[in-house]
Amino acid sequence: MDLSSSSSVYTSFSSLSKTPPSFSLSSSSSSSRQNSLQLLLLRSHLPQRALFLRNPILPPPFSRQNRLPLAPVRVSNQSENDDGFLLEDVPHLTNFLPNLPSYPNPLQTSQAYSIVKNTFVSPEDVVAQTIVVQKNSPRGVHFRRAGPREKVYFKAEEVRACIVTCGGLCPGINTVIREIVFGLKNMYGVEDILGIEEGYKGFYSKNTMRLTPKVVSDIHKLGGTFLRTSRGGHDTHKIVDNIEDRGINQVYIIGGDGTQKGAARIYEEVEKRRLQVAVAGIPKTIDNDIAVIDKSFGFDTAVEEAQRAINAAHVEVNSVENGIGIVKLMGRYSGFIAMNATLASRDVDCCLIPESPFYLEGRGGIFEFIEQRLKENGHLVIVVAEGAGQECVASEVNTVDEKDASGNKLLLDVGPWLSNKIKDHFTKLPKMVVNMKYIDPTYMIRAIPSNASDNIYCTLLAHSAVHGAMAGYSGFTVGPVNSKHAYLPIACVTERPNTVQLTGRMWARLLESTNQPSFVSSDQQRVEKEMVEDTNKMNITSI
Repeated sequence: MDLSSSSSVYTSFSSLSKTPPSFSLSSSSSSSRQNSLQLLLLRSHLPQRALFLRNPILPPPFSRQNRLPLAPVRVSNQSENDDGFLLEDVPHLTNFLPNLPSYPNPLQTSQAYSIVKNTFVSPEDVVAQTIVVQKNSPRGVHFRRAGPREKVYFKAEEVRACIVTCGGLCPGINTVIREIVFGLKNMYGVEDILGIEEGYKGFYSKNTMRLTPKVVSDIHKLGGTFLRTSRGGHDTHKIVDNIEDRGINQVYIIGGDGTQKGAARIYEEVEKRRLQVAVAGIPKTIDNDIAVIDKSFGFDTAVEEAQRAINAAHVEVNSVENGIGIVKLMGRYSGFIAMNATLASRDVDCCLIPESPFYLEGRGGIFEFIEQRLKENGHLVIVVAEGAGQECVASEVNTVDEKDASGNKLLLDVGPWLSNKIKDHFTKLPKMVVNMKYIDPTYMIRAIPSNASDNIYCTLLAHSAVHGAMAGYSGFTVGPVNSKHAYLPIACVTERPNTVQLTGRMWARLLESTNQPSFVSSDQQRVEKEMVEDTNKMNITSI
């Protein structure tokens, strides 16, 4: 077949039905348009499992995540506006177990779901990563829509599921655990559910408990994790050996970036051994730094609780002469909690985040800003994310690079350092005596139960994971993309962190709200703006 003369487009699907989905794309009206689009997509460095447009060089794609080739799906052409469709697909058990039988979904007879107009998600339903597009732009990246399928690949009585939580604490973990258990039992009739205690090492240290709706009924009212947690301890072969020995065939893994990478390795080993085991990830990070998805669970609760600390600092500094309050919030590499808490509070004078470097002395520095604000208002509040100013602290503190059990670099404590630097500076100014107040609410925020918004969100995440595993998907993670829940390849959420864009509107709103300097040079702003514009042209991110 001469691909160069064909108007067909191929895209990978792990289809659950015998009839492949029939998405529509158009042919380009000119070869120059085809070549330029092709160049943009190649520059985007999208994983090969997701990308295959008309190309006279490339053959139909193979899935990087599955050993067996996926059959290409030919797509008809309709209009020029439908050009450039990309599907970031997730693995399915039938990719390496092609004769796996399927069964009718028990939700067909569910009293609760009988009121739903469309009980099941169509195999052709996808969710667009970018919804703001221009008339002639490519359709861009899409993900499989999450939700119940008409066919499932597990019988309820044959399911033995397990749930594990790894990494740091975050509001909402217990809600996710509860709703996975309730979802498996109430929607699919699954009775055999295990809780793996103390993270990944619990798989091979035999720490388990039996989970039933009665056992987990009230855990959503508690902070922390009912199953306890730990960092590190990931040994892929030991874990999969234990999964196989125990007869587990559904694994639900709740954790952050490192945990999700571990989930991907577990799936790869499961596939290598050709086991009928569905591996589903539920991404967790209080910092909201997970790429692609709209936000991470627990984030709304964290922002809400952070405001209490900011309010306390504001009350303290407003009650004394020249009061300076510093509130340190979570944010290892991304300043979303600090930024959103600042915008919500409206009592903050300056917000410092990891994405935006700052300096203390000289024109436009922190010291000059503090002096000016104290003269104007008599007090000020500074919010600083834990990962901000690490270069400044490191330049004055003799340290060696250390990492925690999860492989994260241990951060220097910017809060006390900044407090001491400000105090020392104003000690040299005899006419301006300051009253310093420092608040670090980190563990108070992490340890609280999730609020109403996060409770609902956690329920949707848990149900999406259950529906996906029962439908035979594996090696995937779940999350909302443009308010619609989708199944995402794990690599999509672990390849890079989500960060605050210093050229974006949200950061501009913060600068307008606090009236603080940006602490970013014009050259830095120009470089970041060019990077964002290039990214938008390649249509691979959602701004």
